[in-house]
Formats: sequence, structure tokens, C-alpha cells
Amino acid sequence: MEMRNILKLRFPKKPCSSLRVASLLVLASLTTLAIGYFLNLSHIFQPLTLKPETLTVLTRNIPTAYYHGPDGEMGFEYDLARAFADELGLELEIKVVDSISEILAAIDENRADIAAGGLTRTPERERDFIFGPDYLTIQQELVYRKNSSHPKDIEDLKNFELVVLARSSYEERLRELRRKWPELKWQTSDDYSTDQLLEKVWLKELSCTIADSNILAANRRYYPELKIAFPVSEKQFLAWPLNSKHRKLQKKLCQWFEKFKREGHFMALKERYYGHVEIFDYVDIKIFSRRIKTLLPTYQPLFEKYGKDFGIPWTLLAAKAYQESHWNPLATSSTGVRGIMMLTQITADQLGVQDRLSAEESIKGGAHYFRQLLDRVPDSFPENDRRNVAMAAYNVGMGHIYDARQLARLLDKNPDRWSTLKETLPLLSQKKYYQKLKHGYARGREPVRYVERINNYHNILEKKLGLLIEDHDLNGSLRISHTGEL
Repeated sequence: MEMRNILKLRFPKKPCSSLRVASLLVLASLTTLAIGYFLNLSHIFQPLTLKPETLTVLTRNIPTAYYHGPDGEMGFEYDLARAFADELGLELEIKVVDSISEILAAIDENRADIAAGGLTRTPERERDFIFGPDYLTIQQELVYRKNSSHPKDIEDLKNFELVVLARSSYEERLRELRRKWPELKWQTSDDYSTDQLLEKVWLKELSCTIADSNILAANRRYYPELKIAFPVSEKQFLAWPLNSKHRKLQKKLCQWFEKFKREGHFMALKERYYGHVEIFDYVDIKIFSRRIKTLLPTYQPLFEKYGKDFGIPWTLLAAKAYQESHWNPLATSSTGVRGIMMLTQITADQLGVQDRLSAEESIKGGAHYFRQLLDRVPDSFPENDRRNVAMAAYNVGMGHIYDARQLARLLDKNPDRWSTLKETLPLLSQKKYYQKLKHGYARGREPVRYVERINNYHNILEKKLGLLIEDHDLNGSLRISHTGEL
């Protein structure tokens, strides 16, 4: 009997409770691991974008982001988004919204993949969204019209009517400033873009507004009386916001942007849209704007005819002629170049131009010569760079362009980008560089400046003629959607 009990104690028929608990714990652990594994798999196989095979991008119809130009859709933000979509092998779907408020609401509600609308990365927005890489450095500036009463500093702002975009980085900055200056007040509106508010200031319908430095630089060419009172913020950065669910897309975006910069594509894009905006000459722009009305109509039919004949945008040909002669068909320089396109005698003879002072012969010859130079630019240059290279060659000669490209190779830079030639052309005036090159010395900074000024005139001309199409209406009265007063 005792032996039987002993045997039962040593060899229990049922497992003890501790073994049962241990088994349950092991099972629970395995279950947890399995769930985690499949959750990770679900993240891996989560679609990259909202719609299959499509990158949906929100933007705004403004000059610094997206608009319809003579060649169709364009804009800095648009071209950047197009390049990213192409890298991913996706169709690009552009959704245009009217305000920053709409953009942020749509991203928050996950109705688009990214927002490419020139938005600033701010502390408040970083609490609500994730961001792609920073791509432009800007600063907020207080803007007023020349010769008008304006605030001298932040504290003085309380004495002026200030209107800014609703839900903008400007409003966020003003809220920060009000902690120090409680009497600070402002109004916000969703009805207009920053560009349009700047125009309102220029029209004397508003006292002042706040704009990012890149937006102001682009607009001062059209509204040269706009002035900077003082900076409102430190340096800030533009970046694309995404819904926090799109971390996989964010990672792809960051990886692509590093490659895009490394290969020189970003600098080329930045050069295309911002390379000429730093040139600002109040008097020159005022005179140019006046001559668009008074002189251009006389020569426009000739620019249109020979631009078409030689495959050159007539507005670019006109801008080039203005840089050469200010549309003076009798212009003559001390070096002997003459006419509205300022042709040398040798070039005129090669082109069959008999009278350089004839506006028609000069424009035809200038267009023909520019076409020849375009055809000599290597195909390895991006299409947007080819015109810049040809214009530089028109100014300094194709031989020096070849030297600048050779110097780029020696300096381990990309010789097939205008942004590179902007760096190497000025070096042709330095002996340590030009003595190694076939065509020797050149005032290389001159063609860089020449190209920048032509691009500036070209952009202003198309804006004045309404060829840069922006869908907005400034005829209505300003409607305030919110006030910053306490």
C-alpha cells in the first residue's frame, strides 16, 4: 500500500500545474512571435501608394510650384514630383488645391501620397505629419510697397494691417512672436496665394504681408516696387509632408533625393527655376516693362516669324534681342557688333546678312546663328540646359564652352550640366586654369551673367504677355477668414 503510494508520487499520471503553465507560456510566446512576423510581412507588402501604379501629388497653382506654361505643365515642385514618379515607374497624378489649409487637410485624411506645394517644415506640422528631405532654404520676410508707410520692426507691426495665408508657416511664426509681443495682431485668408497677396500689396490694397524669400524673389521681377522691411524668421526649410502611414514611401523618397542630388539633377532643376531670380535691377525692370508695351509690338511679328522658322520660342528670341540691344535696331558697340541682335561682321557674312542695321535681317540672322549653336550643343545635355549653353556660346564662343566642359572633367564635375558650366566658365579668366586649355583666356563670368539676364527677361516677358497661366482672379475684394487678434 505504501509502495503503491510512493510509486504514484514519483510517477504522477497527470502533469502538474507548473508544467501546464509552462506549456501555456511557450504557446503564448509562439503565438506572439507569429503575430509579429505576419504584421511585419503586412508592412513589407503594404502598397507603396494609395492607388496602384500611381503617385498622387497635391500642389498649388503658383509660379514656384505648378502652372501651365507655353510648353504645358511646369513648375519647380511639379518637375521634382515628375522626376520622383519616373524613378518609381509610376504615373503622376496632380491634384491642384487652392490653399495650404486644403493641402494639410487632405494629407491628414490620407487623400494623397505627398504634398509638393512649397511647404515649410515647422514644429507644429512635424507633430502631425512625416516629411521628406529638406530641399530649399528660405526665410520669412515682411514685404511692403516702395514709398509707402511700413512697420520698422516686429513691435511696430501692431500699427499696420497685416494679412497672411491661413494655416501657413507665417501664421505659426506670428503666434510664436505674440508670446513676446502680446499686442501683435494679423488677419488670415484662404482666398489668395502668397503671390496674390504680394500683388495686393503692390496694388496698394494691403499695407504689408509675409512671404518666403524664394516667393518674393520670383515676384519682384513682376512687381519691382516690392520691398523687404525686415526678416520675420530665421532660416527655414521646404520639405514634402506625408501622412504618417506612408513611412515606406518616405524612405523611398529620401533614398531617391540623395541620388537625384548626387547626379546633379537637383542643381540643374534649381538652376532652371531659381538661377535667374537673384538678378534684380529696379530701374532696368521698369524700363523693360515699359518697352514691352511701346517697342515690342513693332518687332514682335519678326520674332514670331523667325522664331518659328528656326524652332526657337519667339519670346526667348525677343528676350535675347533685348539683352543685346534693348530692341534698338541701330545699336552699335565699340567692338563693332551692330544691330538689334548685335551680330559681328564675320558672323553676318557667314549668314548672308547684308545689312546688320535692318531689323528683319538682323533678327533672321540672329535666329539662324542661335539655331546653329543649339545644334552644336551635345545631346548629353538635358533639353532645358541646351538653350543656356547655346546662349553662352553666342556670347563667348563655342570654343570656350568646350574648354569649360574640359575643365569640368579635370575638376571631376559633370560636364553635361549648365549648373557645372556656371562654375567652370568664370575660372577661364584664371591663368592656372586657362593655360591648360585649348582656347585660352576668356572673361567667363560674362556669359554666365548674360544667360541669367536673358532668362530673367524671358520669364518677365512671358508673365507680362500672359503665357505663364495661373488660375486666379484678383478682381474680387479680399475676404478675411480668420483674425489673429486676441
